[in-house]
Amino acid sequence: MFKLEENGTNVNREIIAGITTFLTMVYIVVVNPIILHSAGVPFEQVFIATIIATIIGTLWMGLFANYPIGIAPGMGLNAYFTFSVVGGHHIDYTTAFSAVFVAGIIFVILSLTSFRQKLIEAIPDNLKYGITAGIGLFIAFIGLRQTGIIADHKENLVALGDLHSPTAILAFVGLAITLILMVMNVNGALFIGMILTGLIAYFTGQLSFTEGVVSAPSIPDLIIDNPITAFSDVIQHGLYAVVFSFLLVTIFDTTGTMIAVAEQAGLMKGKKMPRVRQALLADSVATTFGSVFGTSPTSAYIESSAGVAAGGRTGLTAVTVAILFGFAAFFGPLVQAVSGIPAITAPAIIIVGCLMMESVAKINWKDLDEAFPAFLVVLTMPLTSSISTGIALGFISYPLLKVFKGQWRQVHPLVYVFAVLFFYQLAFLPH
Repeated sequence: MFKLEENGTNVNREIIAGITTFLTMVYIVVVNPIILHSAGVPFEQVFIATIIATIIGTLWMGLFANYPIGIAPGMGLNAYFTFSVVGGHHIDYTTAFSAVFVAGIIFVILSLTSFRQKLIEAIPDNLKYGITAGIGLFIAFIGLRQTGIIADHKENLVALGDLHSPTAILAFVGLAITLILMVMNVNGALFIGMILTGLIAYFTGQLSFTEGVVSAPSIPDLIIDNPITAFSDVIQHGLYAVVFSFLLVTIFDTTGTMIAVAEQAGLMKGKKMPRVRQALLADSVATTFGSVFGTSPTSAYIESSAGVAAGGRTGLTAVTVAILFGFAAFFGPLVQAVSGIPAITAPAIIIVGCLMMESVAKINWKDLDEAFPAFLVVLTMPLTSSISTGIALGFISYPLLKVFKGQWRQVHPLVYVFAVLFFYQLAFLPH
């Protein structure tokens, strides 16, 4: 079913890769409820809704698209939902979820057409390489910040953090252990590194389970039980710009991430991504169902790169991730304790960021009209903490430079369309 031999992998490697991806993205079951709880959504409601959306999207990705990519509520989108939609429009969270539901339905319709597939094929190669490298730099930066190795600075924005803190020391030890395992070509080095780092954290008193390990999950009430009401809410409150923002950001966050992970796993066929329609439906369906139970839009997770680096090449990796998230529903206190220690998973994130920077070498640096848009993507993703902003600036600058160089015919018409849409988003929509 998963064509393991054809993809040069095996069951053990796929399971280890799935566990690795799960450990690097499981933080969302804690972070997402915390953020959405600020919008008034009950913590337990979001916790279970996050798991439901993740399981639906990731299972779809594994079973129908056969890609080792995890789907879960997107970081950034949850903050936009809480602070810009609920807070900025002064509406309650149930109305805001109506906008998410409508966006999800539109996602599904677009994914059933060839539009999103044509979009992936229309993206210039150098922008693809820039997206991959930019996301790698971005997630490495996240790992460094999570552990306190990089800290805020009043004048310079960032500076070297307190390297004597227990979290920073644990992160350095975990990074050293994982790197040694990797250079020794140990299979599952990222996962083994996490296990060993977790054991060190436990025996040094940084990891504890004061709230216990197991708790029975409760079935959440439906936030949206009538689709017609959801559409009427959007019309009544004039949430068209909100729906458009969810559409724009999710389409390009997910598309960029899928391209990056597929490129890293060697699954792209030239400029085309096989089974792309099934892959794009995964986050569309998950977003729709997630809104019904009470979570913000989903997206493909770049943390899936950790599983790819551990050897994941097929949907069996994604199925493993989905199963583990199902178990996570029964181990809320345990998951919260482990995901609360960023130094355990940060080494894997930092190393994957390094591996993804390989794409920089593929960028055509000799032609400025090709190089600068890619450079802009790589530069702005970590500096703005936004994958979609980096993609937007790349899409805007690329056709602009081509026009002035007299090569406007070489640019796909879709690139021009989205350059205009991205400009509108950056210039007129709230961020």
